[in-house]
Amino acid sequence: MTNFIPIFPLGVVVYPGEQLNLHIFEPRYRQLIRECMDRSKPFGIPSVIDNKIMEFGTLVEVAVLKQEYEDGKMDIITRGIRVFRLLEVVQEIPDKLYSGAIVNYPENDAEAVVPAIRMVVAGVRELHRLLKVEKVFPRPDEQLRSYDLAHMAGLSLEEEYEMLQLLREDQRVEYLRRHLQKVLPVVREMEALKDRIKLNGHFRELKSLGFE
Repeated sequence: MTNFIPIFPLGVVVYPGEQLNLHIFEPRYRQLIRECMDRSKPFGIPSVIDNKIMEFGTLVEVAVLKQEYEDGKMDIITRGIRVFRLLEVVQEIPDKLYSGAIVNYPENDAEAVVPAIRMVVAGVRELHRLLKVEKVFPRPDEQLRSYDLAHMAGLSLEEEYEMLQLLREDQRVEYLRRHLQKVLPVVREMEALKDRIKLNGHFRELKSLGFE
């Protein structure tokens, strides 16, 4: 399916099912959000990397208007719906301050169950333990999918965008598994290094090797 959507390009990657909090202050996006709320219509967030609008993004909806200020600014909570591929940017729309785009929606098995997800969940939890980070997972472990874990795995913006382009759950799970396979040994060594540094200057009982 191909259709036209208003767009709000941002330097982030949004995944289906994800909640994203936004403070809306620019007039063009205040207009966009107000119209989307009044008409119960979604809008698109294409990722921006190195000041370039990328080919893939995510269709989102306004889930909650958290606060509206006297000057028209807003705090909103959005929810990701589905991944889109951007076909053409429409810079000027009659009587609108914002831009739009013609997009289509590639098939995507967002809720497919891949057994290897258990390894990824365990890896993410280990990463958080090593980094002493506390994060609340959005769903019970058995219901978690790759999109739930992507922002928790320490991916760079470029890596998050690479994963957004993967349209099969098994590919996304494998992407996260390989990432954790590279990152975890590095973080473990950092922790060991910190422990070795902490020992420096402490009184320690060391046994002689007994060379004759």
